[in-house]
Amino acid sequence: MDGSGVEGTPASTGADGAGAAGRRRTFGIEEELLLVDPGSGEAVPVAGALLDLYVRPMESRNGPVLTAEFQQEMIEVVTPPHSTLAALEADIIAGRAIAHQAAEDIGVRVAALATSPLPADPHPVQLRRFKAMTEEYGLTAREQLTCGCHIHVSVESAEEGVAVLDRIRNWLPVLIALSANSPFWHGEDTGYASYRSQVWNRWPSAGPLEILRTPEAYYQLVQDMVGTGVALDEGMIYFDARLSRHYPTVELRLADVCLRPENTVLLAGIARGLVETGARGWREGIEPTVVPAALLRLAGWKASRWGLRGELLDPVTSRPVPALAVVNALMNHIRKALEDIGDLGRVEELMDDLLNAGTGATRQLEVLHRTGDLEDVVRDAADCTARIPAEGG
Repeated sequence: MDGSGVEGTPASTGADGAGAAGRRRTFGIEEELLLVDPGSGEAVPVAGALLDLYVRPMESRNGPVLTAEFQQEMIEVVTPPHSTLAALEADIIAGRAIAHQAAEDIGVRVAALATSPLPADPHPVQLRRFKAMTEEYGLTAREQLTCGCHIHVSVESAEEGVAVLDRIRNWLPVLIALSANSPFWHGEDTGYASYRSQVWNRWPSAGPLEILRTPEAYYQLVQDMVGTGVALDEGMIYFDARLSRHYPTVELRLADVCLRPENTVLLAGIARGLVETGARGWREGIEPTVVPAALLRLAGWKASRWGLRGELLDPVTSRPVPALAVVNALMNHIRKALEDIGDLGRVEELMDDLLNAGTGATRQLEVLHRTGDLEDVVRDAADCTARIPAEGG
């Protein structure tokens, strides 16, 4: 979750386990969605009213659910764990449909926007913990109306989980570029493809990890961070990727919520490929690539600034190269795992689609340039979230 530190009920392990013995790792998604006025496009604080009326559909008892988030202007859609990309894709689409209907029932809309294009004055959910966060972190908490996409992928143990964290860390900035969907902030074009990343990294506990090698080192770091009093509790350990506190999963947390559900599916496929590749490397005794966290932070900034429009930092050398070269390197890195899992064809198809259509940030900017109106940007995003075809398309 992007501000709460409260985890939903996504992918744990499930019957198919974690993949070391030829089984597919399970994975699940948490998508945060903005609640907007259908007329003005402004974010509206109605999550409480929506969830009070929301009744989980009978046919979806084992499917996606809606939950509250840090701000009342947003809700979260949480899928259960799945072992196949097709099943997860179906639940991502179903979850958005449920959210769309629940919003319509109270006269608002949901939009898969990582930040509000229009000025917003967020209202935290009235829980004691959230009040404490607002008091402690001031403007950082008050302005934290950002919607992310979090991906859980199962691991067999904390030892395997930390080994995976050590081996995927240098590839994670690419996910910011692929998911970029937040070019606007308080009514202004920020010049960033993912300005949400900039806002999110105001939290003192956010960002990349150094290589840790053992669960003991990981948990000691978490304990030390909480011990400083700067992070209020373990729920506020906002690493780019972390071990879940409640499930046997690695949780990747740095992506924007994607405008199109197909892009979310792509991220999930890549995430599972990265985790499987990292776990295999660990079992084979392949050392993690040593890139200092300070350079990974720069790689994340560059991905946030440009998305796929310019250069990114090479995940191995940390030197600027064309974004497409980094995307190709990522696909080559996880190709064998994707092939073995059975996801390669679908992930390649989804990647080609994203590269041809552009990210959510690209679409938002195109709508603004065409209409000159940020309200139209929000309207288009809500239509896209509800899978309503664009006019003439």
